[in-house]
Amino acid sequence: MAHIILASSSPRRRELLAQLGLEFDILSPDIDESVQENETVAAYVERLARAKAEAVAVQYPDAIIIAADTSLGVDNEILGKPESKQHAFEIWSKISGRQHDVFSGVCVRTKDEKYSIVVQTRVHFQALSVSDMESYWATGEPIGKAGAYAIQGIAARYIPKIEGSYSNVVGLPLYETVQLLQTVKALN
Repeated sequence: MAHIILASSSPRRRELLAQLGLEFDILSPDIDESVQENETVAAYVERLARAKAEAVAVQYPDAIIIAADTSLGVDNEILGKPESKQHAFEIWSKISGRQHDVFSGVCVRTKDEKYSIVVQTRVHFQALSVSDMESYWATGEPIGKAGAYAIQGIAARYIPKIEGSYSNVVGLPLYETVQLLQTVKALN
């Protein structure tokens, strides 16, 4: 089997990809993740996934590279990871009691081919009180998570419904990732 590299430092992506039974190495590229002017959430996550794959391909041109990026979108605004407790509260205030979309860009790259896709999942989020926010922040779970929550953790209590891929909300849409790997003939 070809050498597969996951271009991500996310432990959640590592766990999800491992569910597929693949053997892979991990290399986390350092890229500029600044949002470009008038960039949509979908364009942003796809651009970052492609940039991560490209950065790793320079070092390992013969590998199959899987790269991804995940962000939330609400009211045409990109909501990333919280930079502080205050920032997490601002994010939660924007998604509290309403729906938002989680977008993941996935890129699979080989020496000769490069394919990418954007997967969108709608998440229904319950209204949060300040007490809910304080309690959730105190768990430490929101730190380093897009949208300041982890659907696979304590935050599941706040999410009555999703429309689309669960693994996408965690950070790597598995079905679509498999489809891309099959396209480059990395999987049967």
